[in-house]
Amino acid sequence: MKDQPDSAARLAAAWQELVDTARRTVADGLVVGTSGNVSVRVDDLILVTPSGVPYDRLGPDDLTAVDSDGRQVAGDLRPTSELPMHLAVYRTTAATAVVHTHAPHATAVSTLVTELPPVHYMAAALGGPVRVAPYALYGSDELARHMVDALRDRTGCLLRNHGTVVHGDSLGQALDHTAQLEWMCRVWLLARSVPGHTPGLLSAGQLDEAGAQLRGYGQWDGRRR
Repeated sequence: MKDQPDSAARLAAAWQELVDTARRTVADGLVVGTSGNVSVRVDDLILVTPSGVPYDRLGPDDLTAVDSDGRQVAGDLRPTSELPMHLAVYRTTAATAVVHTHAPHATAVSTLVTELPPVHYMAAALGGPVRVAPYALYGSDELARHMVDALRDRTGCLLRNHGTVVHGDSLGQALDHTAQLEWMCRVWLLARSVPGHTPGLLSAGQLDEAGAQLRGYGQWDGRRR
């Protein structure tokens, strides 16, 4: 049996996956410039993207980590200004990854409603209809509190006039669900823009049924994919 990777190697691999994920948010049009941020929990440490640094400039030596209280324990770059949101997710959920974006369709929807209307069954993958957290200044504890309320029994929410927050069991899952959320917001905006028509919405029962089916979706090799 091969030896387990040592701590330094695990952190290096997690950091590279975090950087790759952050770059994907730019490539996929979910953020512009250095907006948005990504984090992943590794044991007692939280690796997080640094503030104001373009993701394509980040390398292995730029690893940035904090403890559960937000004290920086690795790296010279200052952590993202949205650190309070990331810490709040880890304190209140069992998540191991968080993706925050300024996705355009989702941000547009956040200015229109207090909850994304359930236009598609993939809302069930996020726990149900996606709530919109009230506006508060970015980086503030107030915003983190609003976000926690909106995430109750959910794995994703919108932030009014701001963007999205999605957490998951992995960076891949959090990014995939972020993309799904952005897509659902786009679908709703397109549907509601048709004159003389109102989008048909799914009932709570239909979402519950879809959620049960989604829990069995994917391939099984000792873990669900």
